[in-house]
Amino acid sequence: MDILNEVKRFREEEDSLKWEGTFAEYLDIVRERKEVAQTSHSRVYNMIKSAGITEKNGNRTYHFFDDEIFGLEKSIEKLVEEYFHPAAKRLDVRKRILLLMGPVSGGKSTIATMLKRGLEAYSKTDEGAVYAIKGCPMHEDPLHLIPHHLREDFFKEYGIRIEGSLTPLNTMRLEQEYGGRIEDVQVERIFFSEDKRVGIGTFTPSDPKSQDIADLTGSIDFSTIAEYGSESDPRAYRFDGEFNKANRGIMEFQEILKLDEKFLWHLLSLTQEGNFKAGRFALISADELIIAHTNETEYRSFIANKKNEALHSRIIVMPIPYNLKVTEEERIYEKMIKESDMSHVHIAPHALRVAAIFSVLTRLSDSKKQGIDIVKKMRMYDGESVEGVNQISVDELRNEFPNEGMEGIDPRYVINRISSAIIRKEVPSINALDVLRAIKDGLDRHASISKEDKEKYMNYISIARREFDEIAKKEVQKAFVYSYEESAKTLMDNYLDNVEAFCNKHKIRDPLTDEEMNPDEKLMRSIEEQIGISENAKKAFREEILIRISAFARKGKRFDFCSHDRLQEAIQKKLFGDLKDVVKITTSSAMPDEAQLKKINEVVARLIDEYGYNSTSANELLRYVGSLLNR
Repeated sequence: MDILNEVKRFREEEDSLKWEGTFAEYLDIVRERKEVAQTSHSRVYNMIKSAGITEKNGNRTYHFFDDEIFGLEKSIEKLVEEYFHPAAKRLDVRKRILLLMGPVSGGKSTIATMLKRGLEAYSKTDEGAVYAIKGCPMHEDPLHLIPHHLREDFFKEYGIRIEGSLTPLNTMRLEQEYGGRIEDVQVERIFFSEDKRVGIGTFTPSDPKSQDIADLTGSIDFSTIAEYGSESDPRAYRFDGEFNKANRGIMEFQEILKLDEKFLWHLLSLTQEGNFKAGRFALISADELIIAHTNETEYRSFIANKKNEALHSRIIVMPIPYNLKVTEEERIYEKMIKESDMSHVHIAPHALRVAAIFSVLTRLSDSKKQGIDIVKKMRMYDGESVEGVNQISVDELRNEFPNEGMEGIDPRYVINRISSAIIRKEVPSINALDVLRAIKDGLDRHASISKEDKEKYMNYISIARREFDEIAKKEVQKAFVYSYEESAKTLMDNYLDNVEAFCNKHKIRDPLTDEEMNPDEKLMRSIEEQIGISENAKKAFREEILIRISAFARKGKRFDFCSHDRLQEAIQKKLFGDLKDVVKITTSSAMPDEAQLKKINEVVARLIDEYGYNSTSANELLRYVGSLLNR
């Protein structure tokens, strides 16, 4: 990649998008493309929609957030459907501050950052194009030039509503530079940029004694008062506050409830009326989406203060909980490691999964529904089918605890402990046990974990360890079978042939001798006993299998190894049970003979080639599974 050529190409593309013309020419653009005159809320909503939407089972997934936000589809859907969409339609929610409220490291600031970065890119597209009065420090909407008494007629002709008044500076410029001729006012296309302070503002609280309201609303330029003769001359004012610069786009308030009250009162007018007071001027119009974020503790303190009641009704709170899906939690850790300087370190398969299992367990509440323990609940949330609880839906479990996910271990803690494991081990590979050990060691140093929570968390580490033990044994046993899928299929086909003959009271023909034989009861029972099917229940189970095969055939589907959860489990256990002694002897032998050594090397090669291990982690896995099987 030639970086200089890429920069040059990017600059040329930006230059090709630039446009300047008169207000009269701008009206021609508006007539053809009404979207250039949309409000900030409408622009953000259309930006989100432009990335694509998938609808499934009545739920919508907004792909704009796919690369950064994991496992929060429900929260994102609620955010878009209950705030951005109605706000884009000019409903009253646009006159509210959007407050993202949730635990630390839950994704609140990431959502705000994505919206800002997305808007920067969207303003460079045809659909997201933004035009402003040239030379205006607030990038004012050119349609503010239309006099108020003509706006109703303008709406009838163009179908566009105009809100807001011309700023004091542009009112003066219209008279002095253009002689009141609005058709001659120069208009230009602008591109949102937080770095250049165009259409995107960010405000961070600092020491309330030193932070000035001018940071929001701008300030008088005392060096020009002698030239212009008055503090009320708009040319003697710096329209450089965050409110000014965020006009037409997004204004982010970081940790909004840490702000001094004098800053919050300015939001009352801005959100409700779309204007704010600055200096000795009339109210200044601003069209911006206000997004803020805070944690639950600060929010509870805020609403408990009666002095803040005026702001309560001007805030829409959107809870952003922790992710509750193990698979999505893994993706969070993968992303965080990828962005670090440790991405070259080999992380063995399932190492991040056990960390994710631990994290998700700390965030879940124990269900009161019969037959649902916390592990089954975790699996159901992750989209797994759990035998025996099909009648209970995931939505039922979610509705049981609406605030679930607002507490627990945050991803930053886990990634810090993974980082610690990487650094401490000083080898280019870590495994699941290294990660669990690091998480356990870190609990004593986690300041906010109570003694009671620590006991619970130690139990969750044990659960994660047990989950890994099962995964590890299956992985090694699969690797010992030269073709696991083929062996499982062969065993299943053999079982199904015998089941069909048993249920239909037929004989089975031996493929080698062509001799007719009774169904192999010993084979069928050896498989069924793996999942606790009793002698009395075997007939019903076998008939259920045949009914399932028939149902698949009617739908034109093929019944395979994964089509029946309990049968799959039985086949696996039978296959692995037959292998157990071979695996145990081979992996735990201190001095393997030539045949054992050859088998170990074959299995290690298979773990590397087919399962994603490296030499170190594959050998560690074999030693660990050997120790498990010998207990």
